[in-house]
Amino acid sequence: MFSKIMCPVDLAHADKLQKALQCAADQSRMYGAEVVYVGVTSTSPGSVAHNPQEFGDKLTAFAAAQGAAHGHAASAHVQISHDPGVDMERSLLKAVSETGCDLVVMASHVPNVLDHIWPSNGGKLAEHVKCSIMVIRS
Repeated sequence: MFSKIMCPVDLAHADKLQKALQCAADQSRMYGAEVVYVGVTSTSPGSVAHNPQEFGDKLTAFAAAQGAAHGHAASAHVQISHDPGVDMERSLLKAVSETGCDLVVMASHVPNVLDHIWPSNGGKLAEHVKCSIMVIRS
């Protein structure tokens, strides 16, 4: 049913993504699909890495560790954004297209009052992509 699963990750908060990471791994094993871990970064130094190359190295190591831990094929895809906080949905939409995934498994936040004003990243993504999306409440 699925051949490539995109799993967006925030390396600064990887410890809070365990449910989504497990779900992506379970779906991967069930369908024999590759998981592409997508990270969005800017060209400016940040809390995770000093530059996109260092970020890519860390994301690749993360993907390899997830693949080894869960027993599935894994790869990394870095998406560069001028401002990840503002461009997250646009960056993830572009990553869906570039990776050719047919399922997105991503973590969500606990809904609150502001969700009536600003929709979630998963909600915005679901409005615009043709692939299936699983939003996992953390």
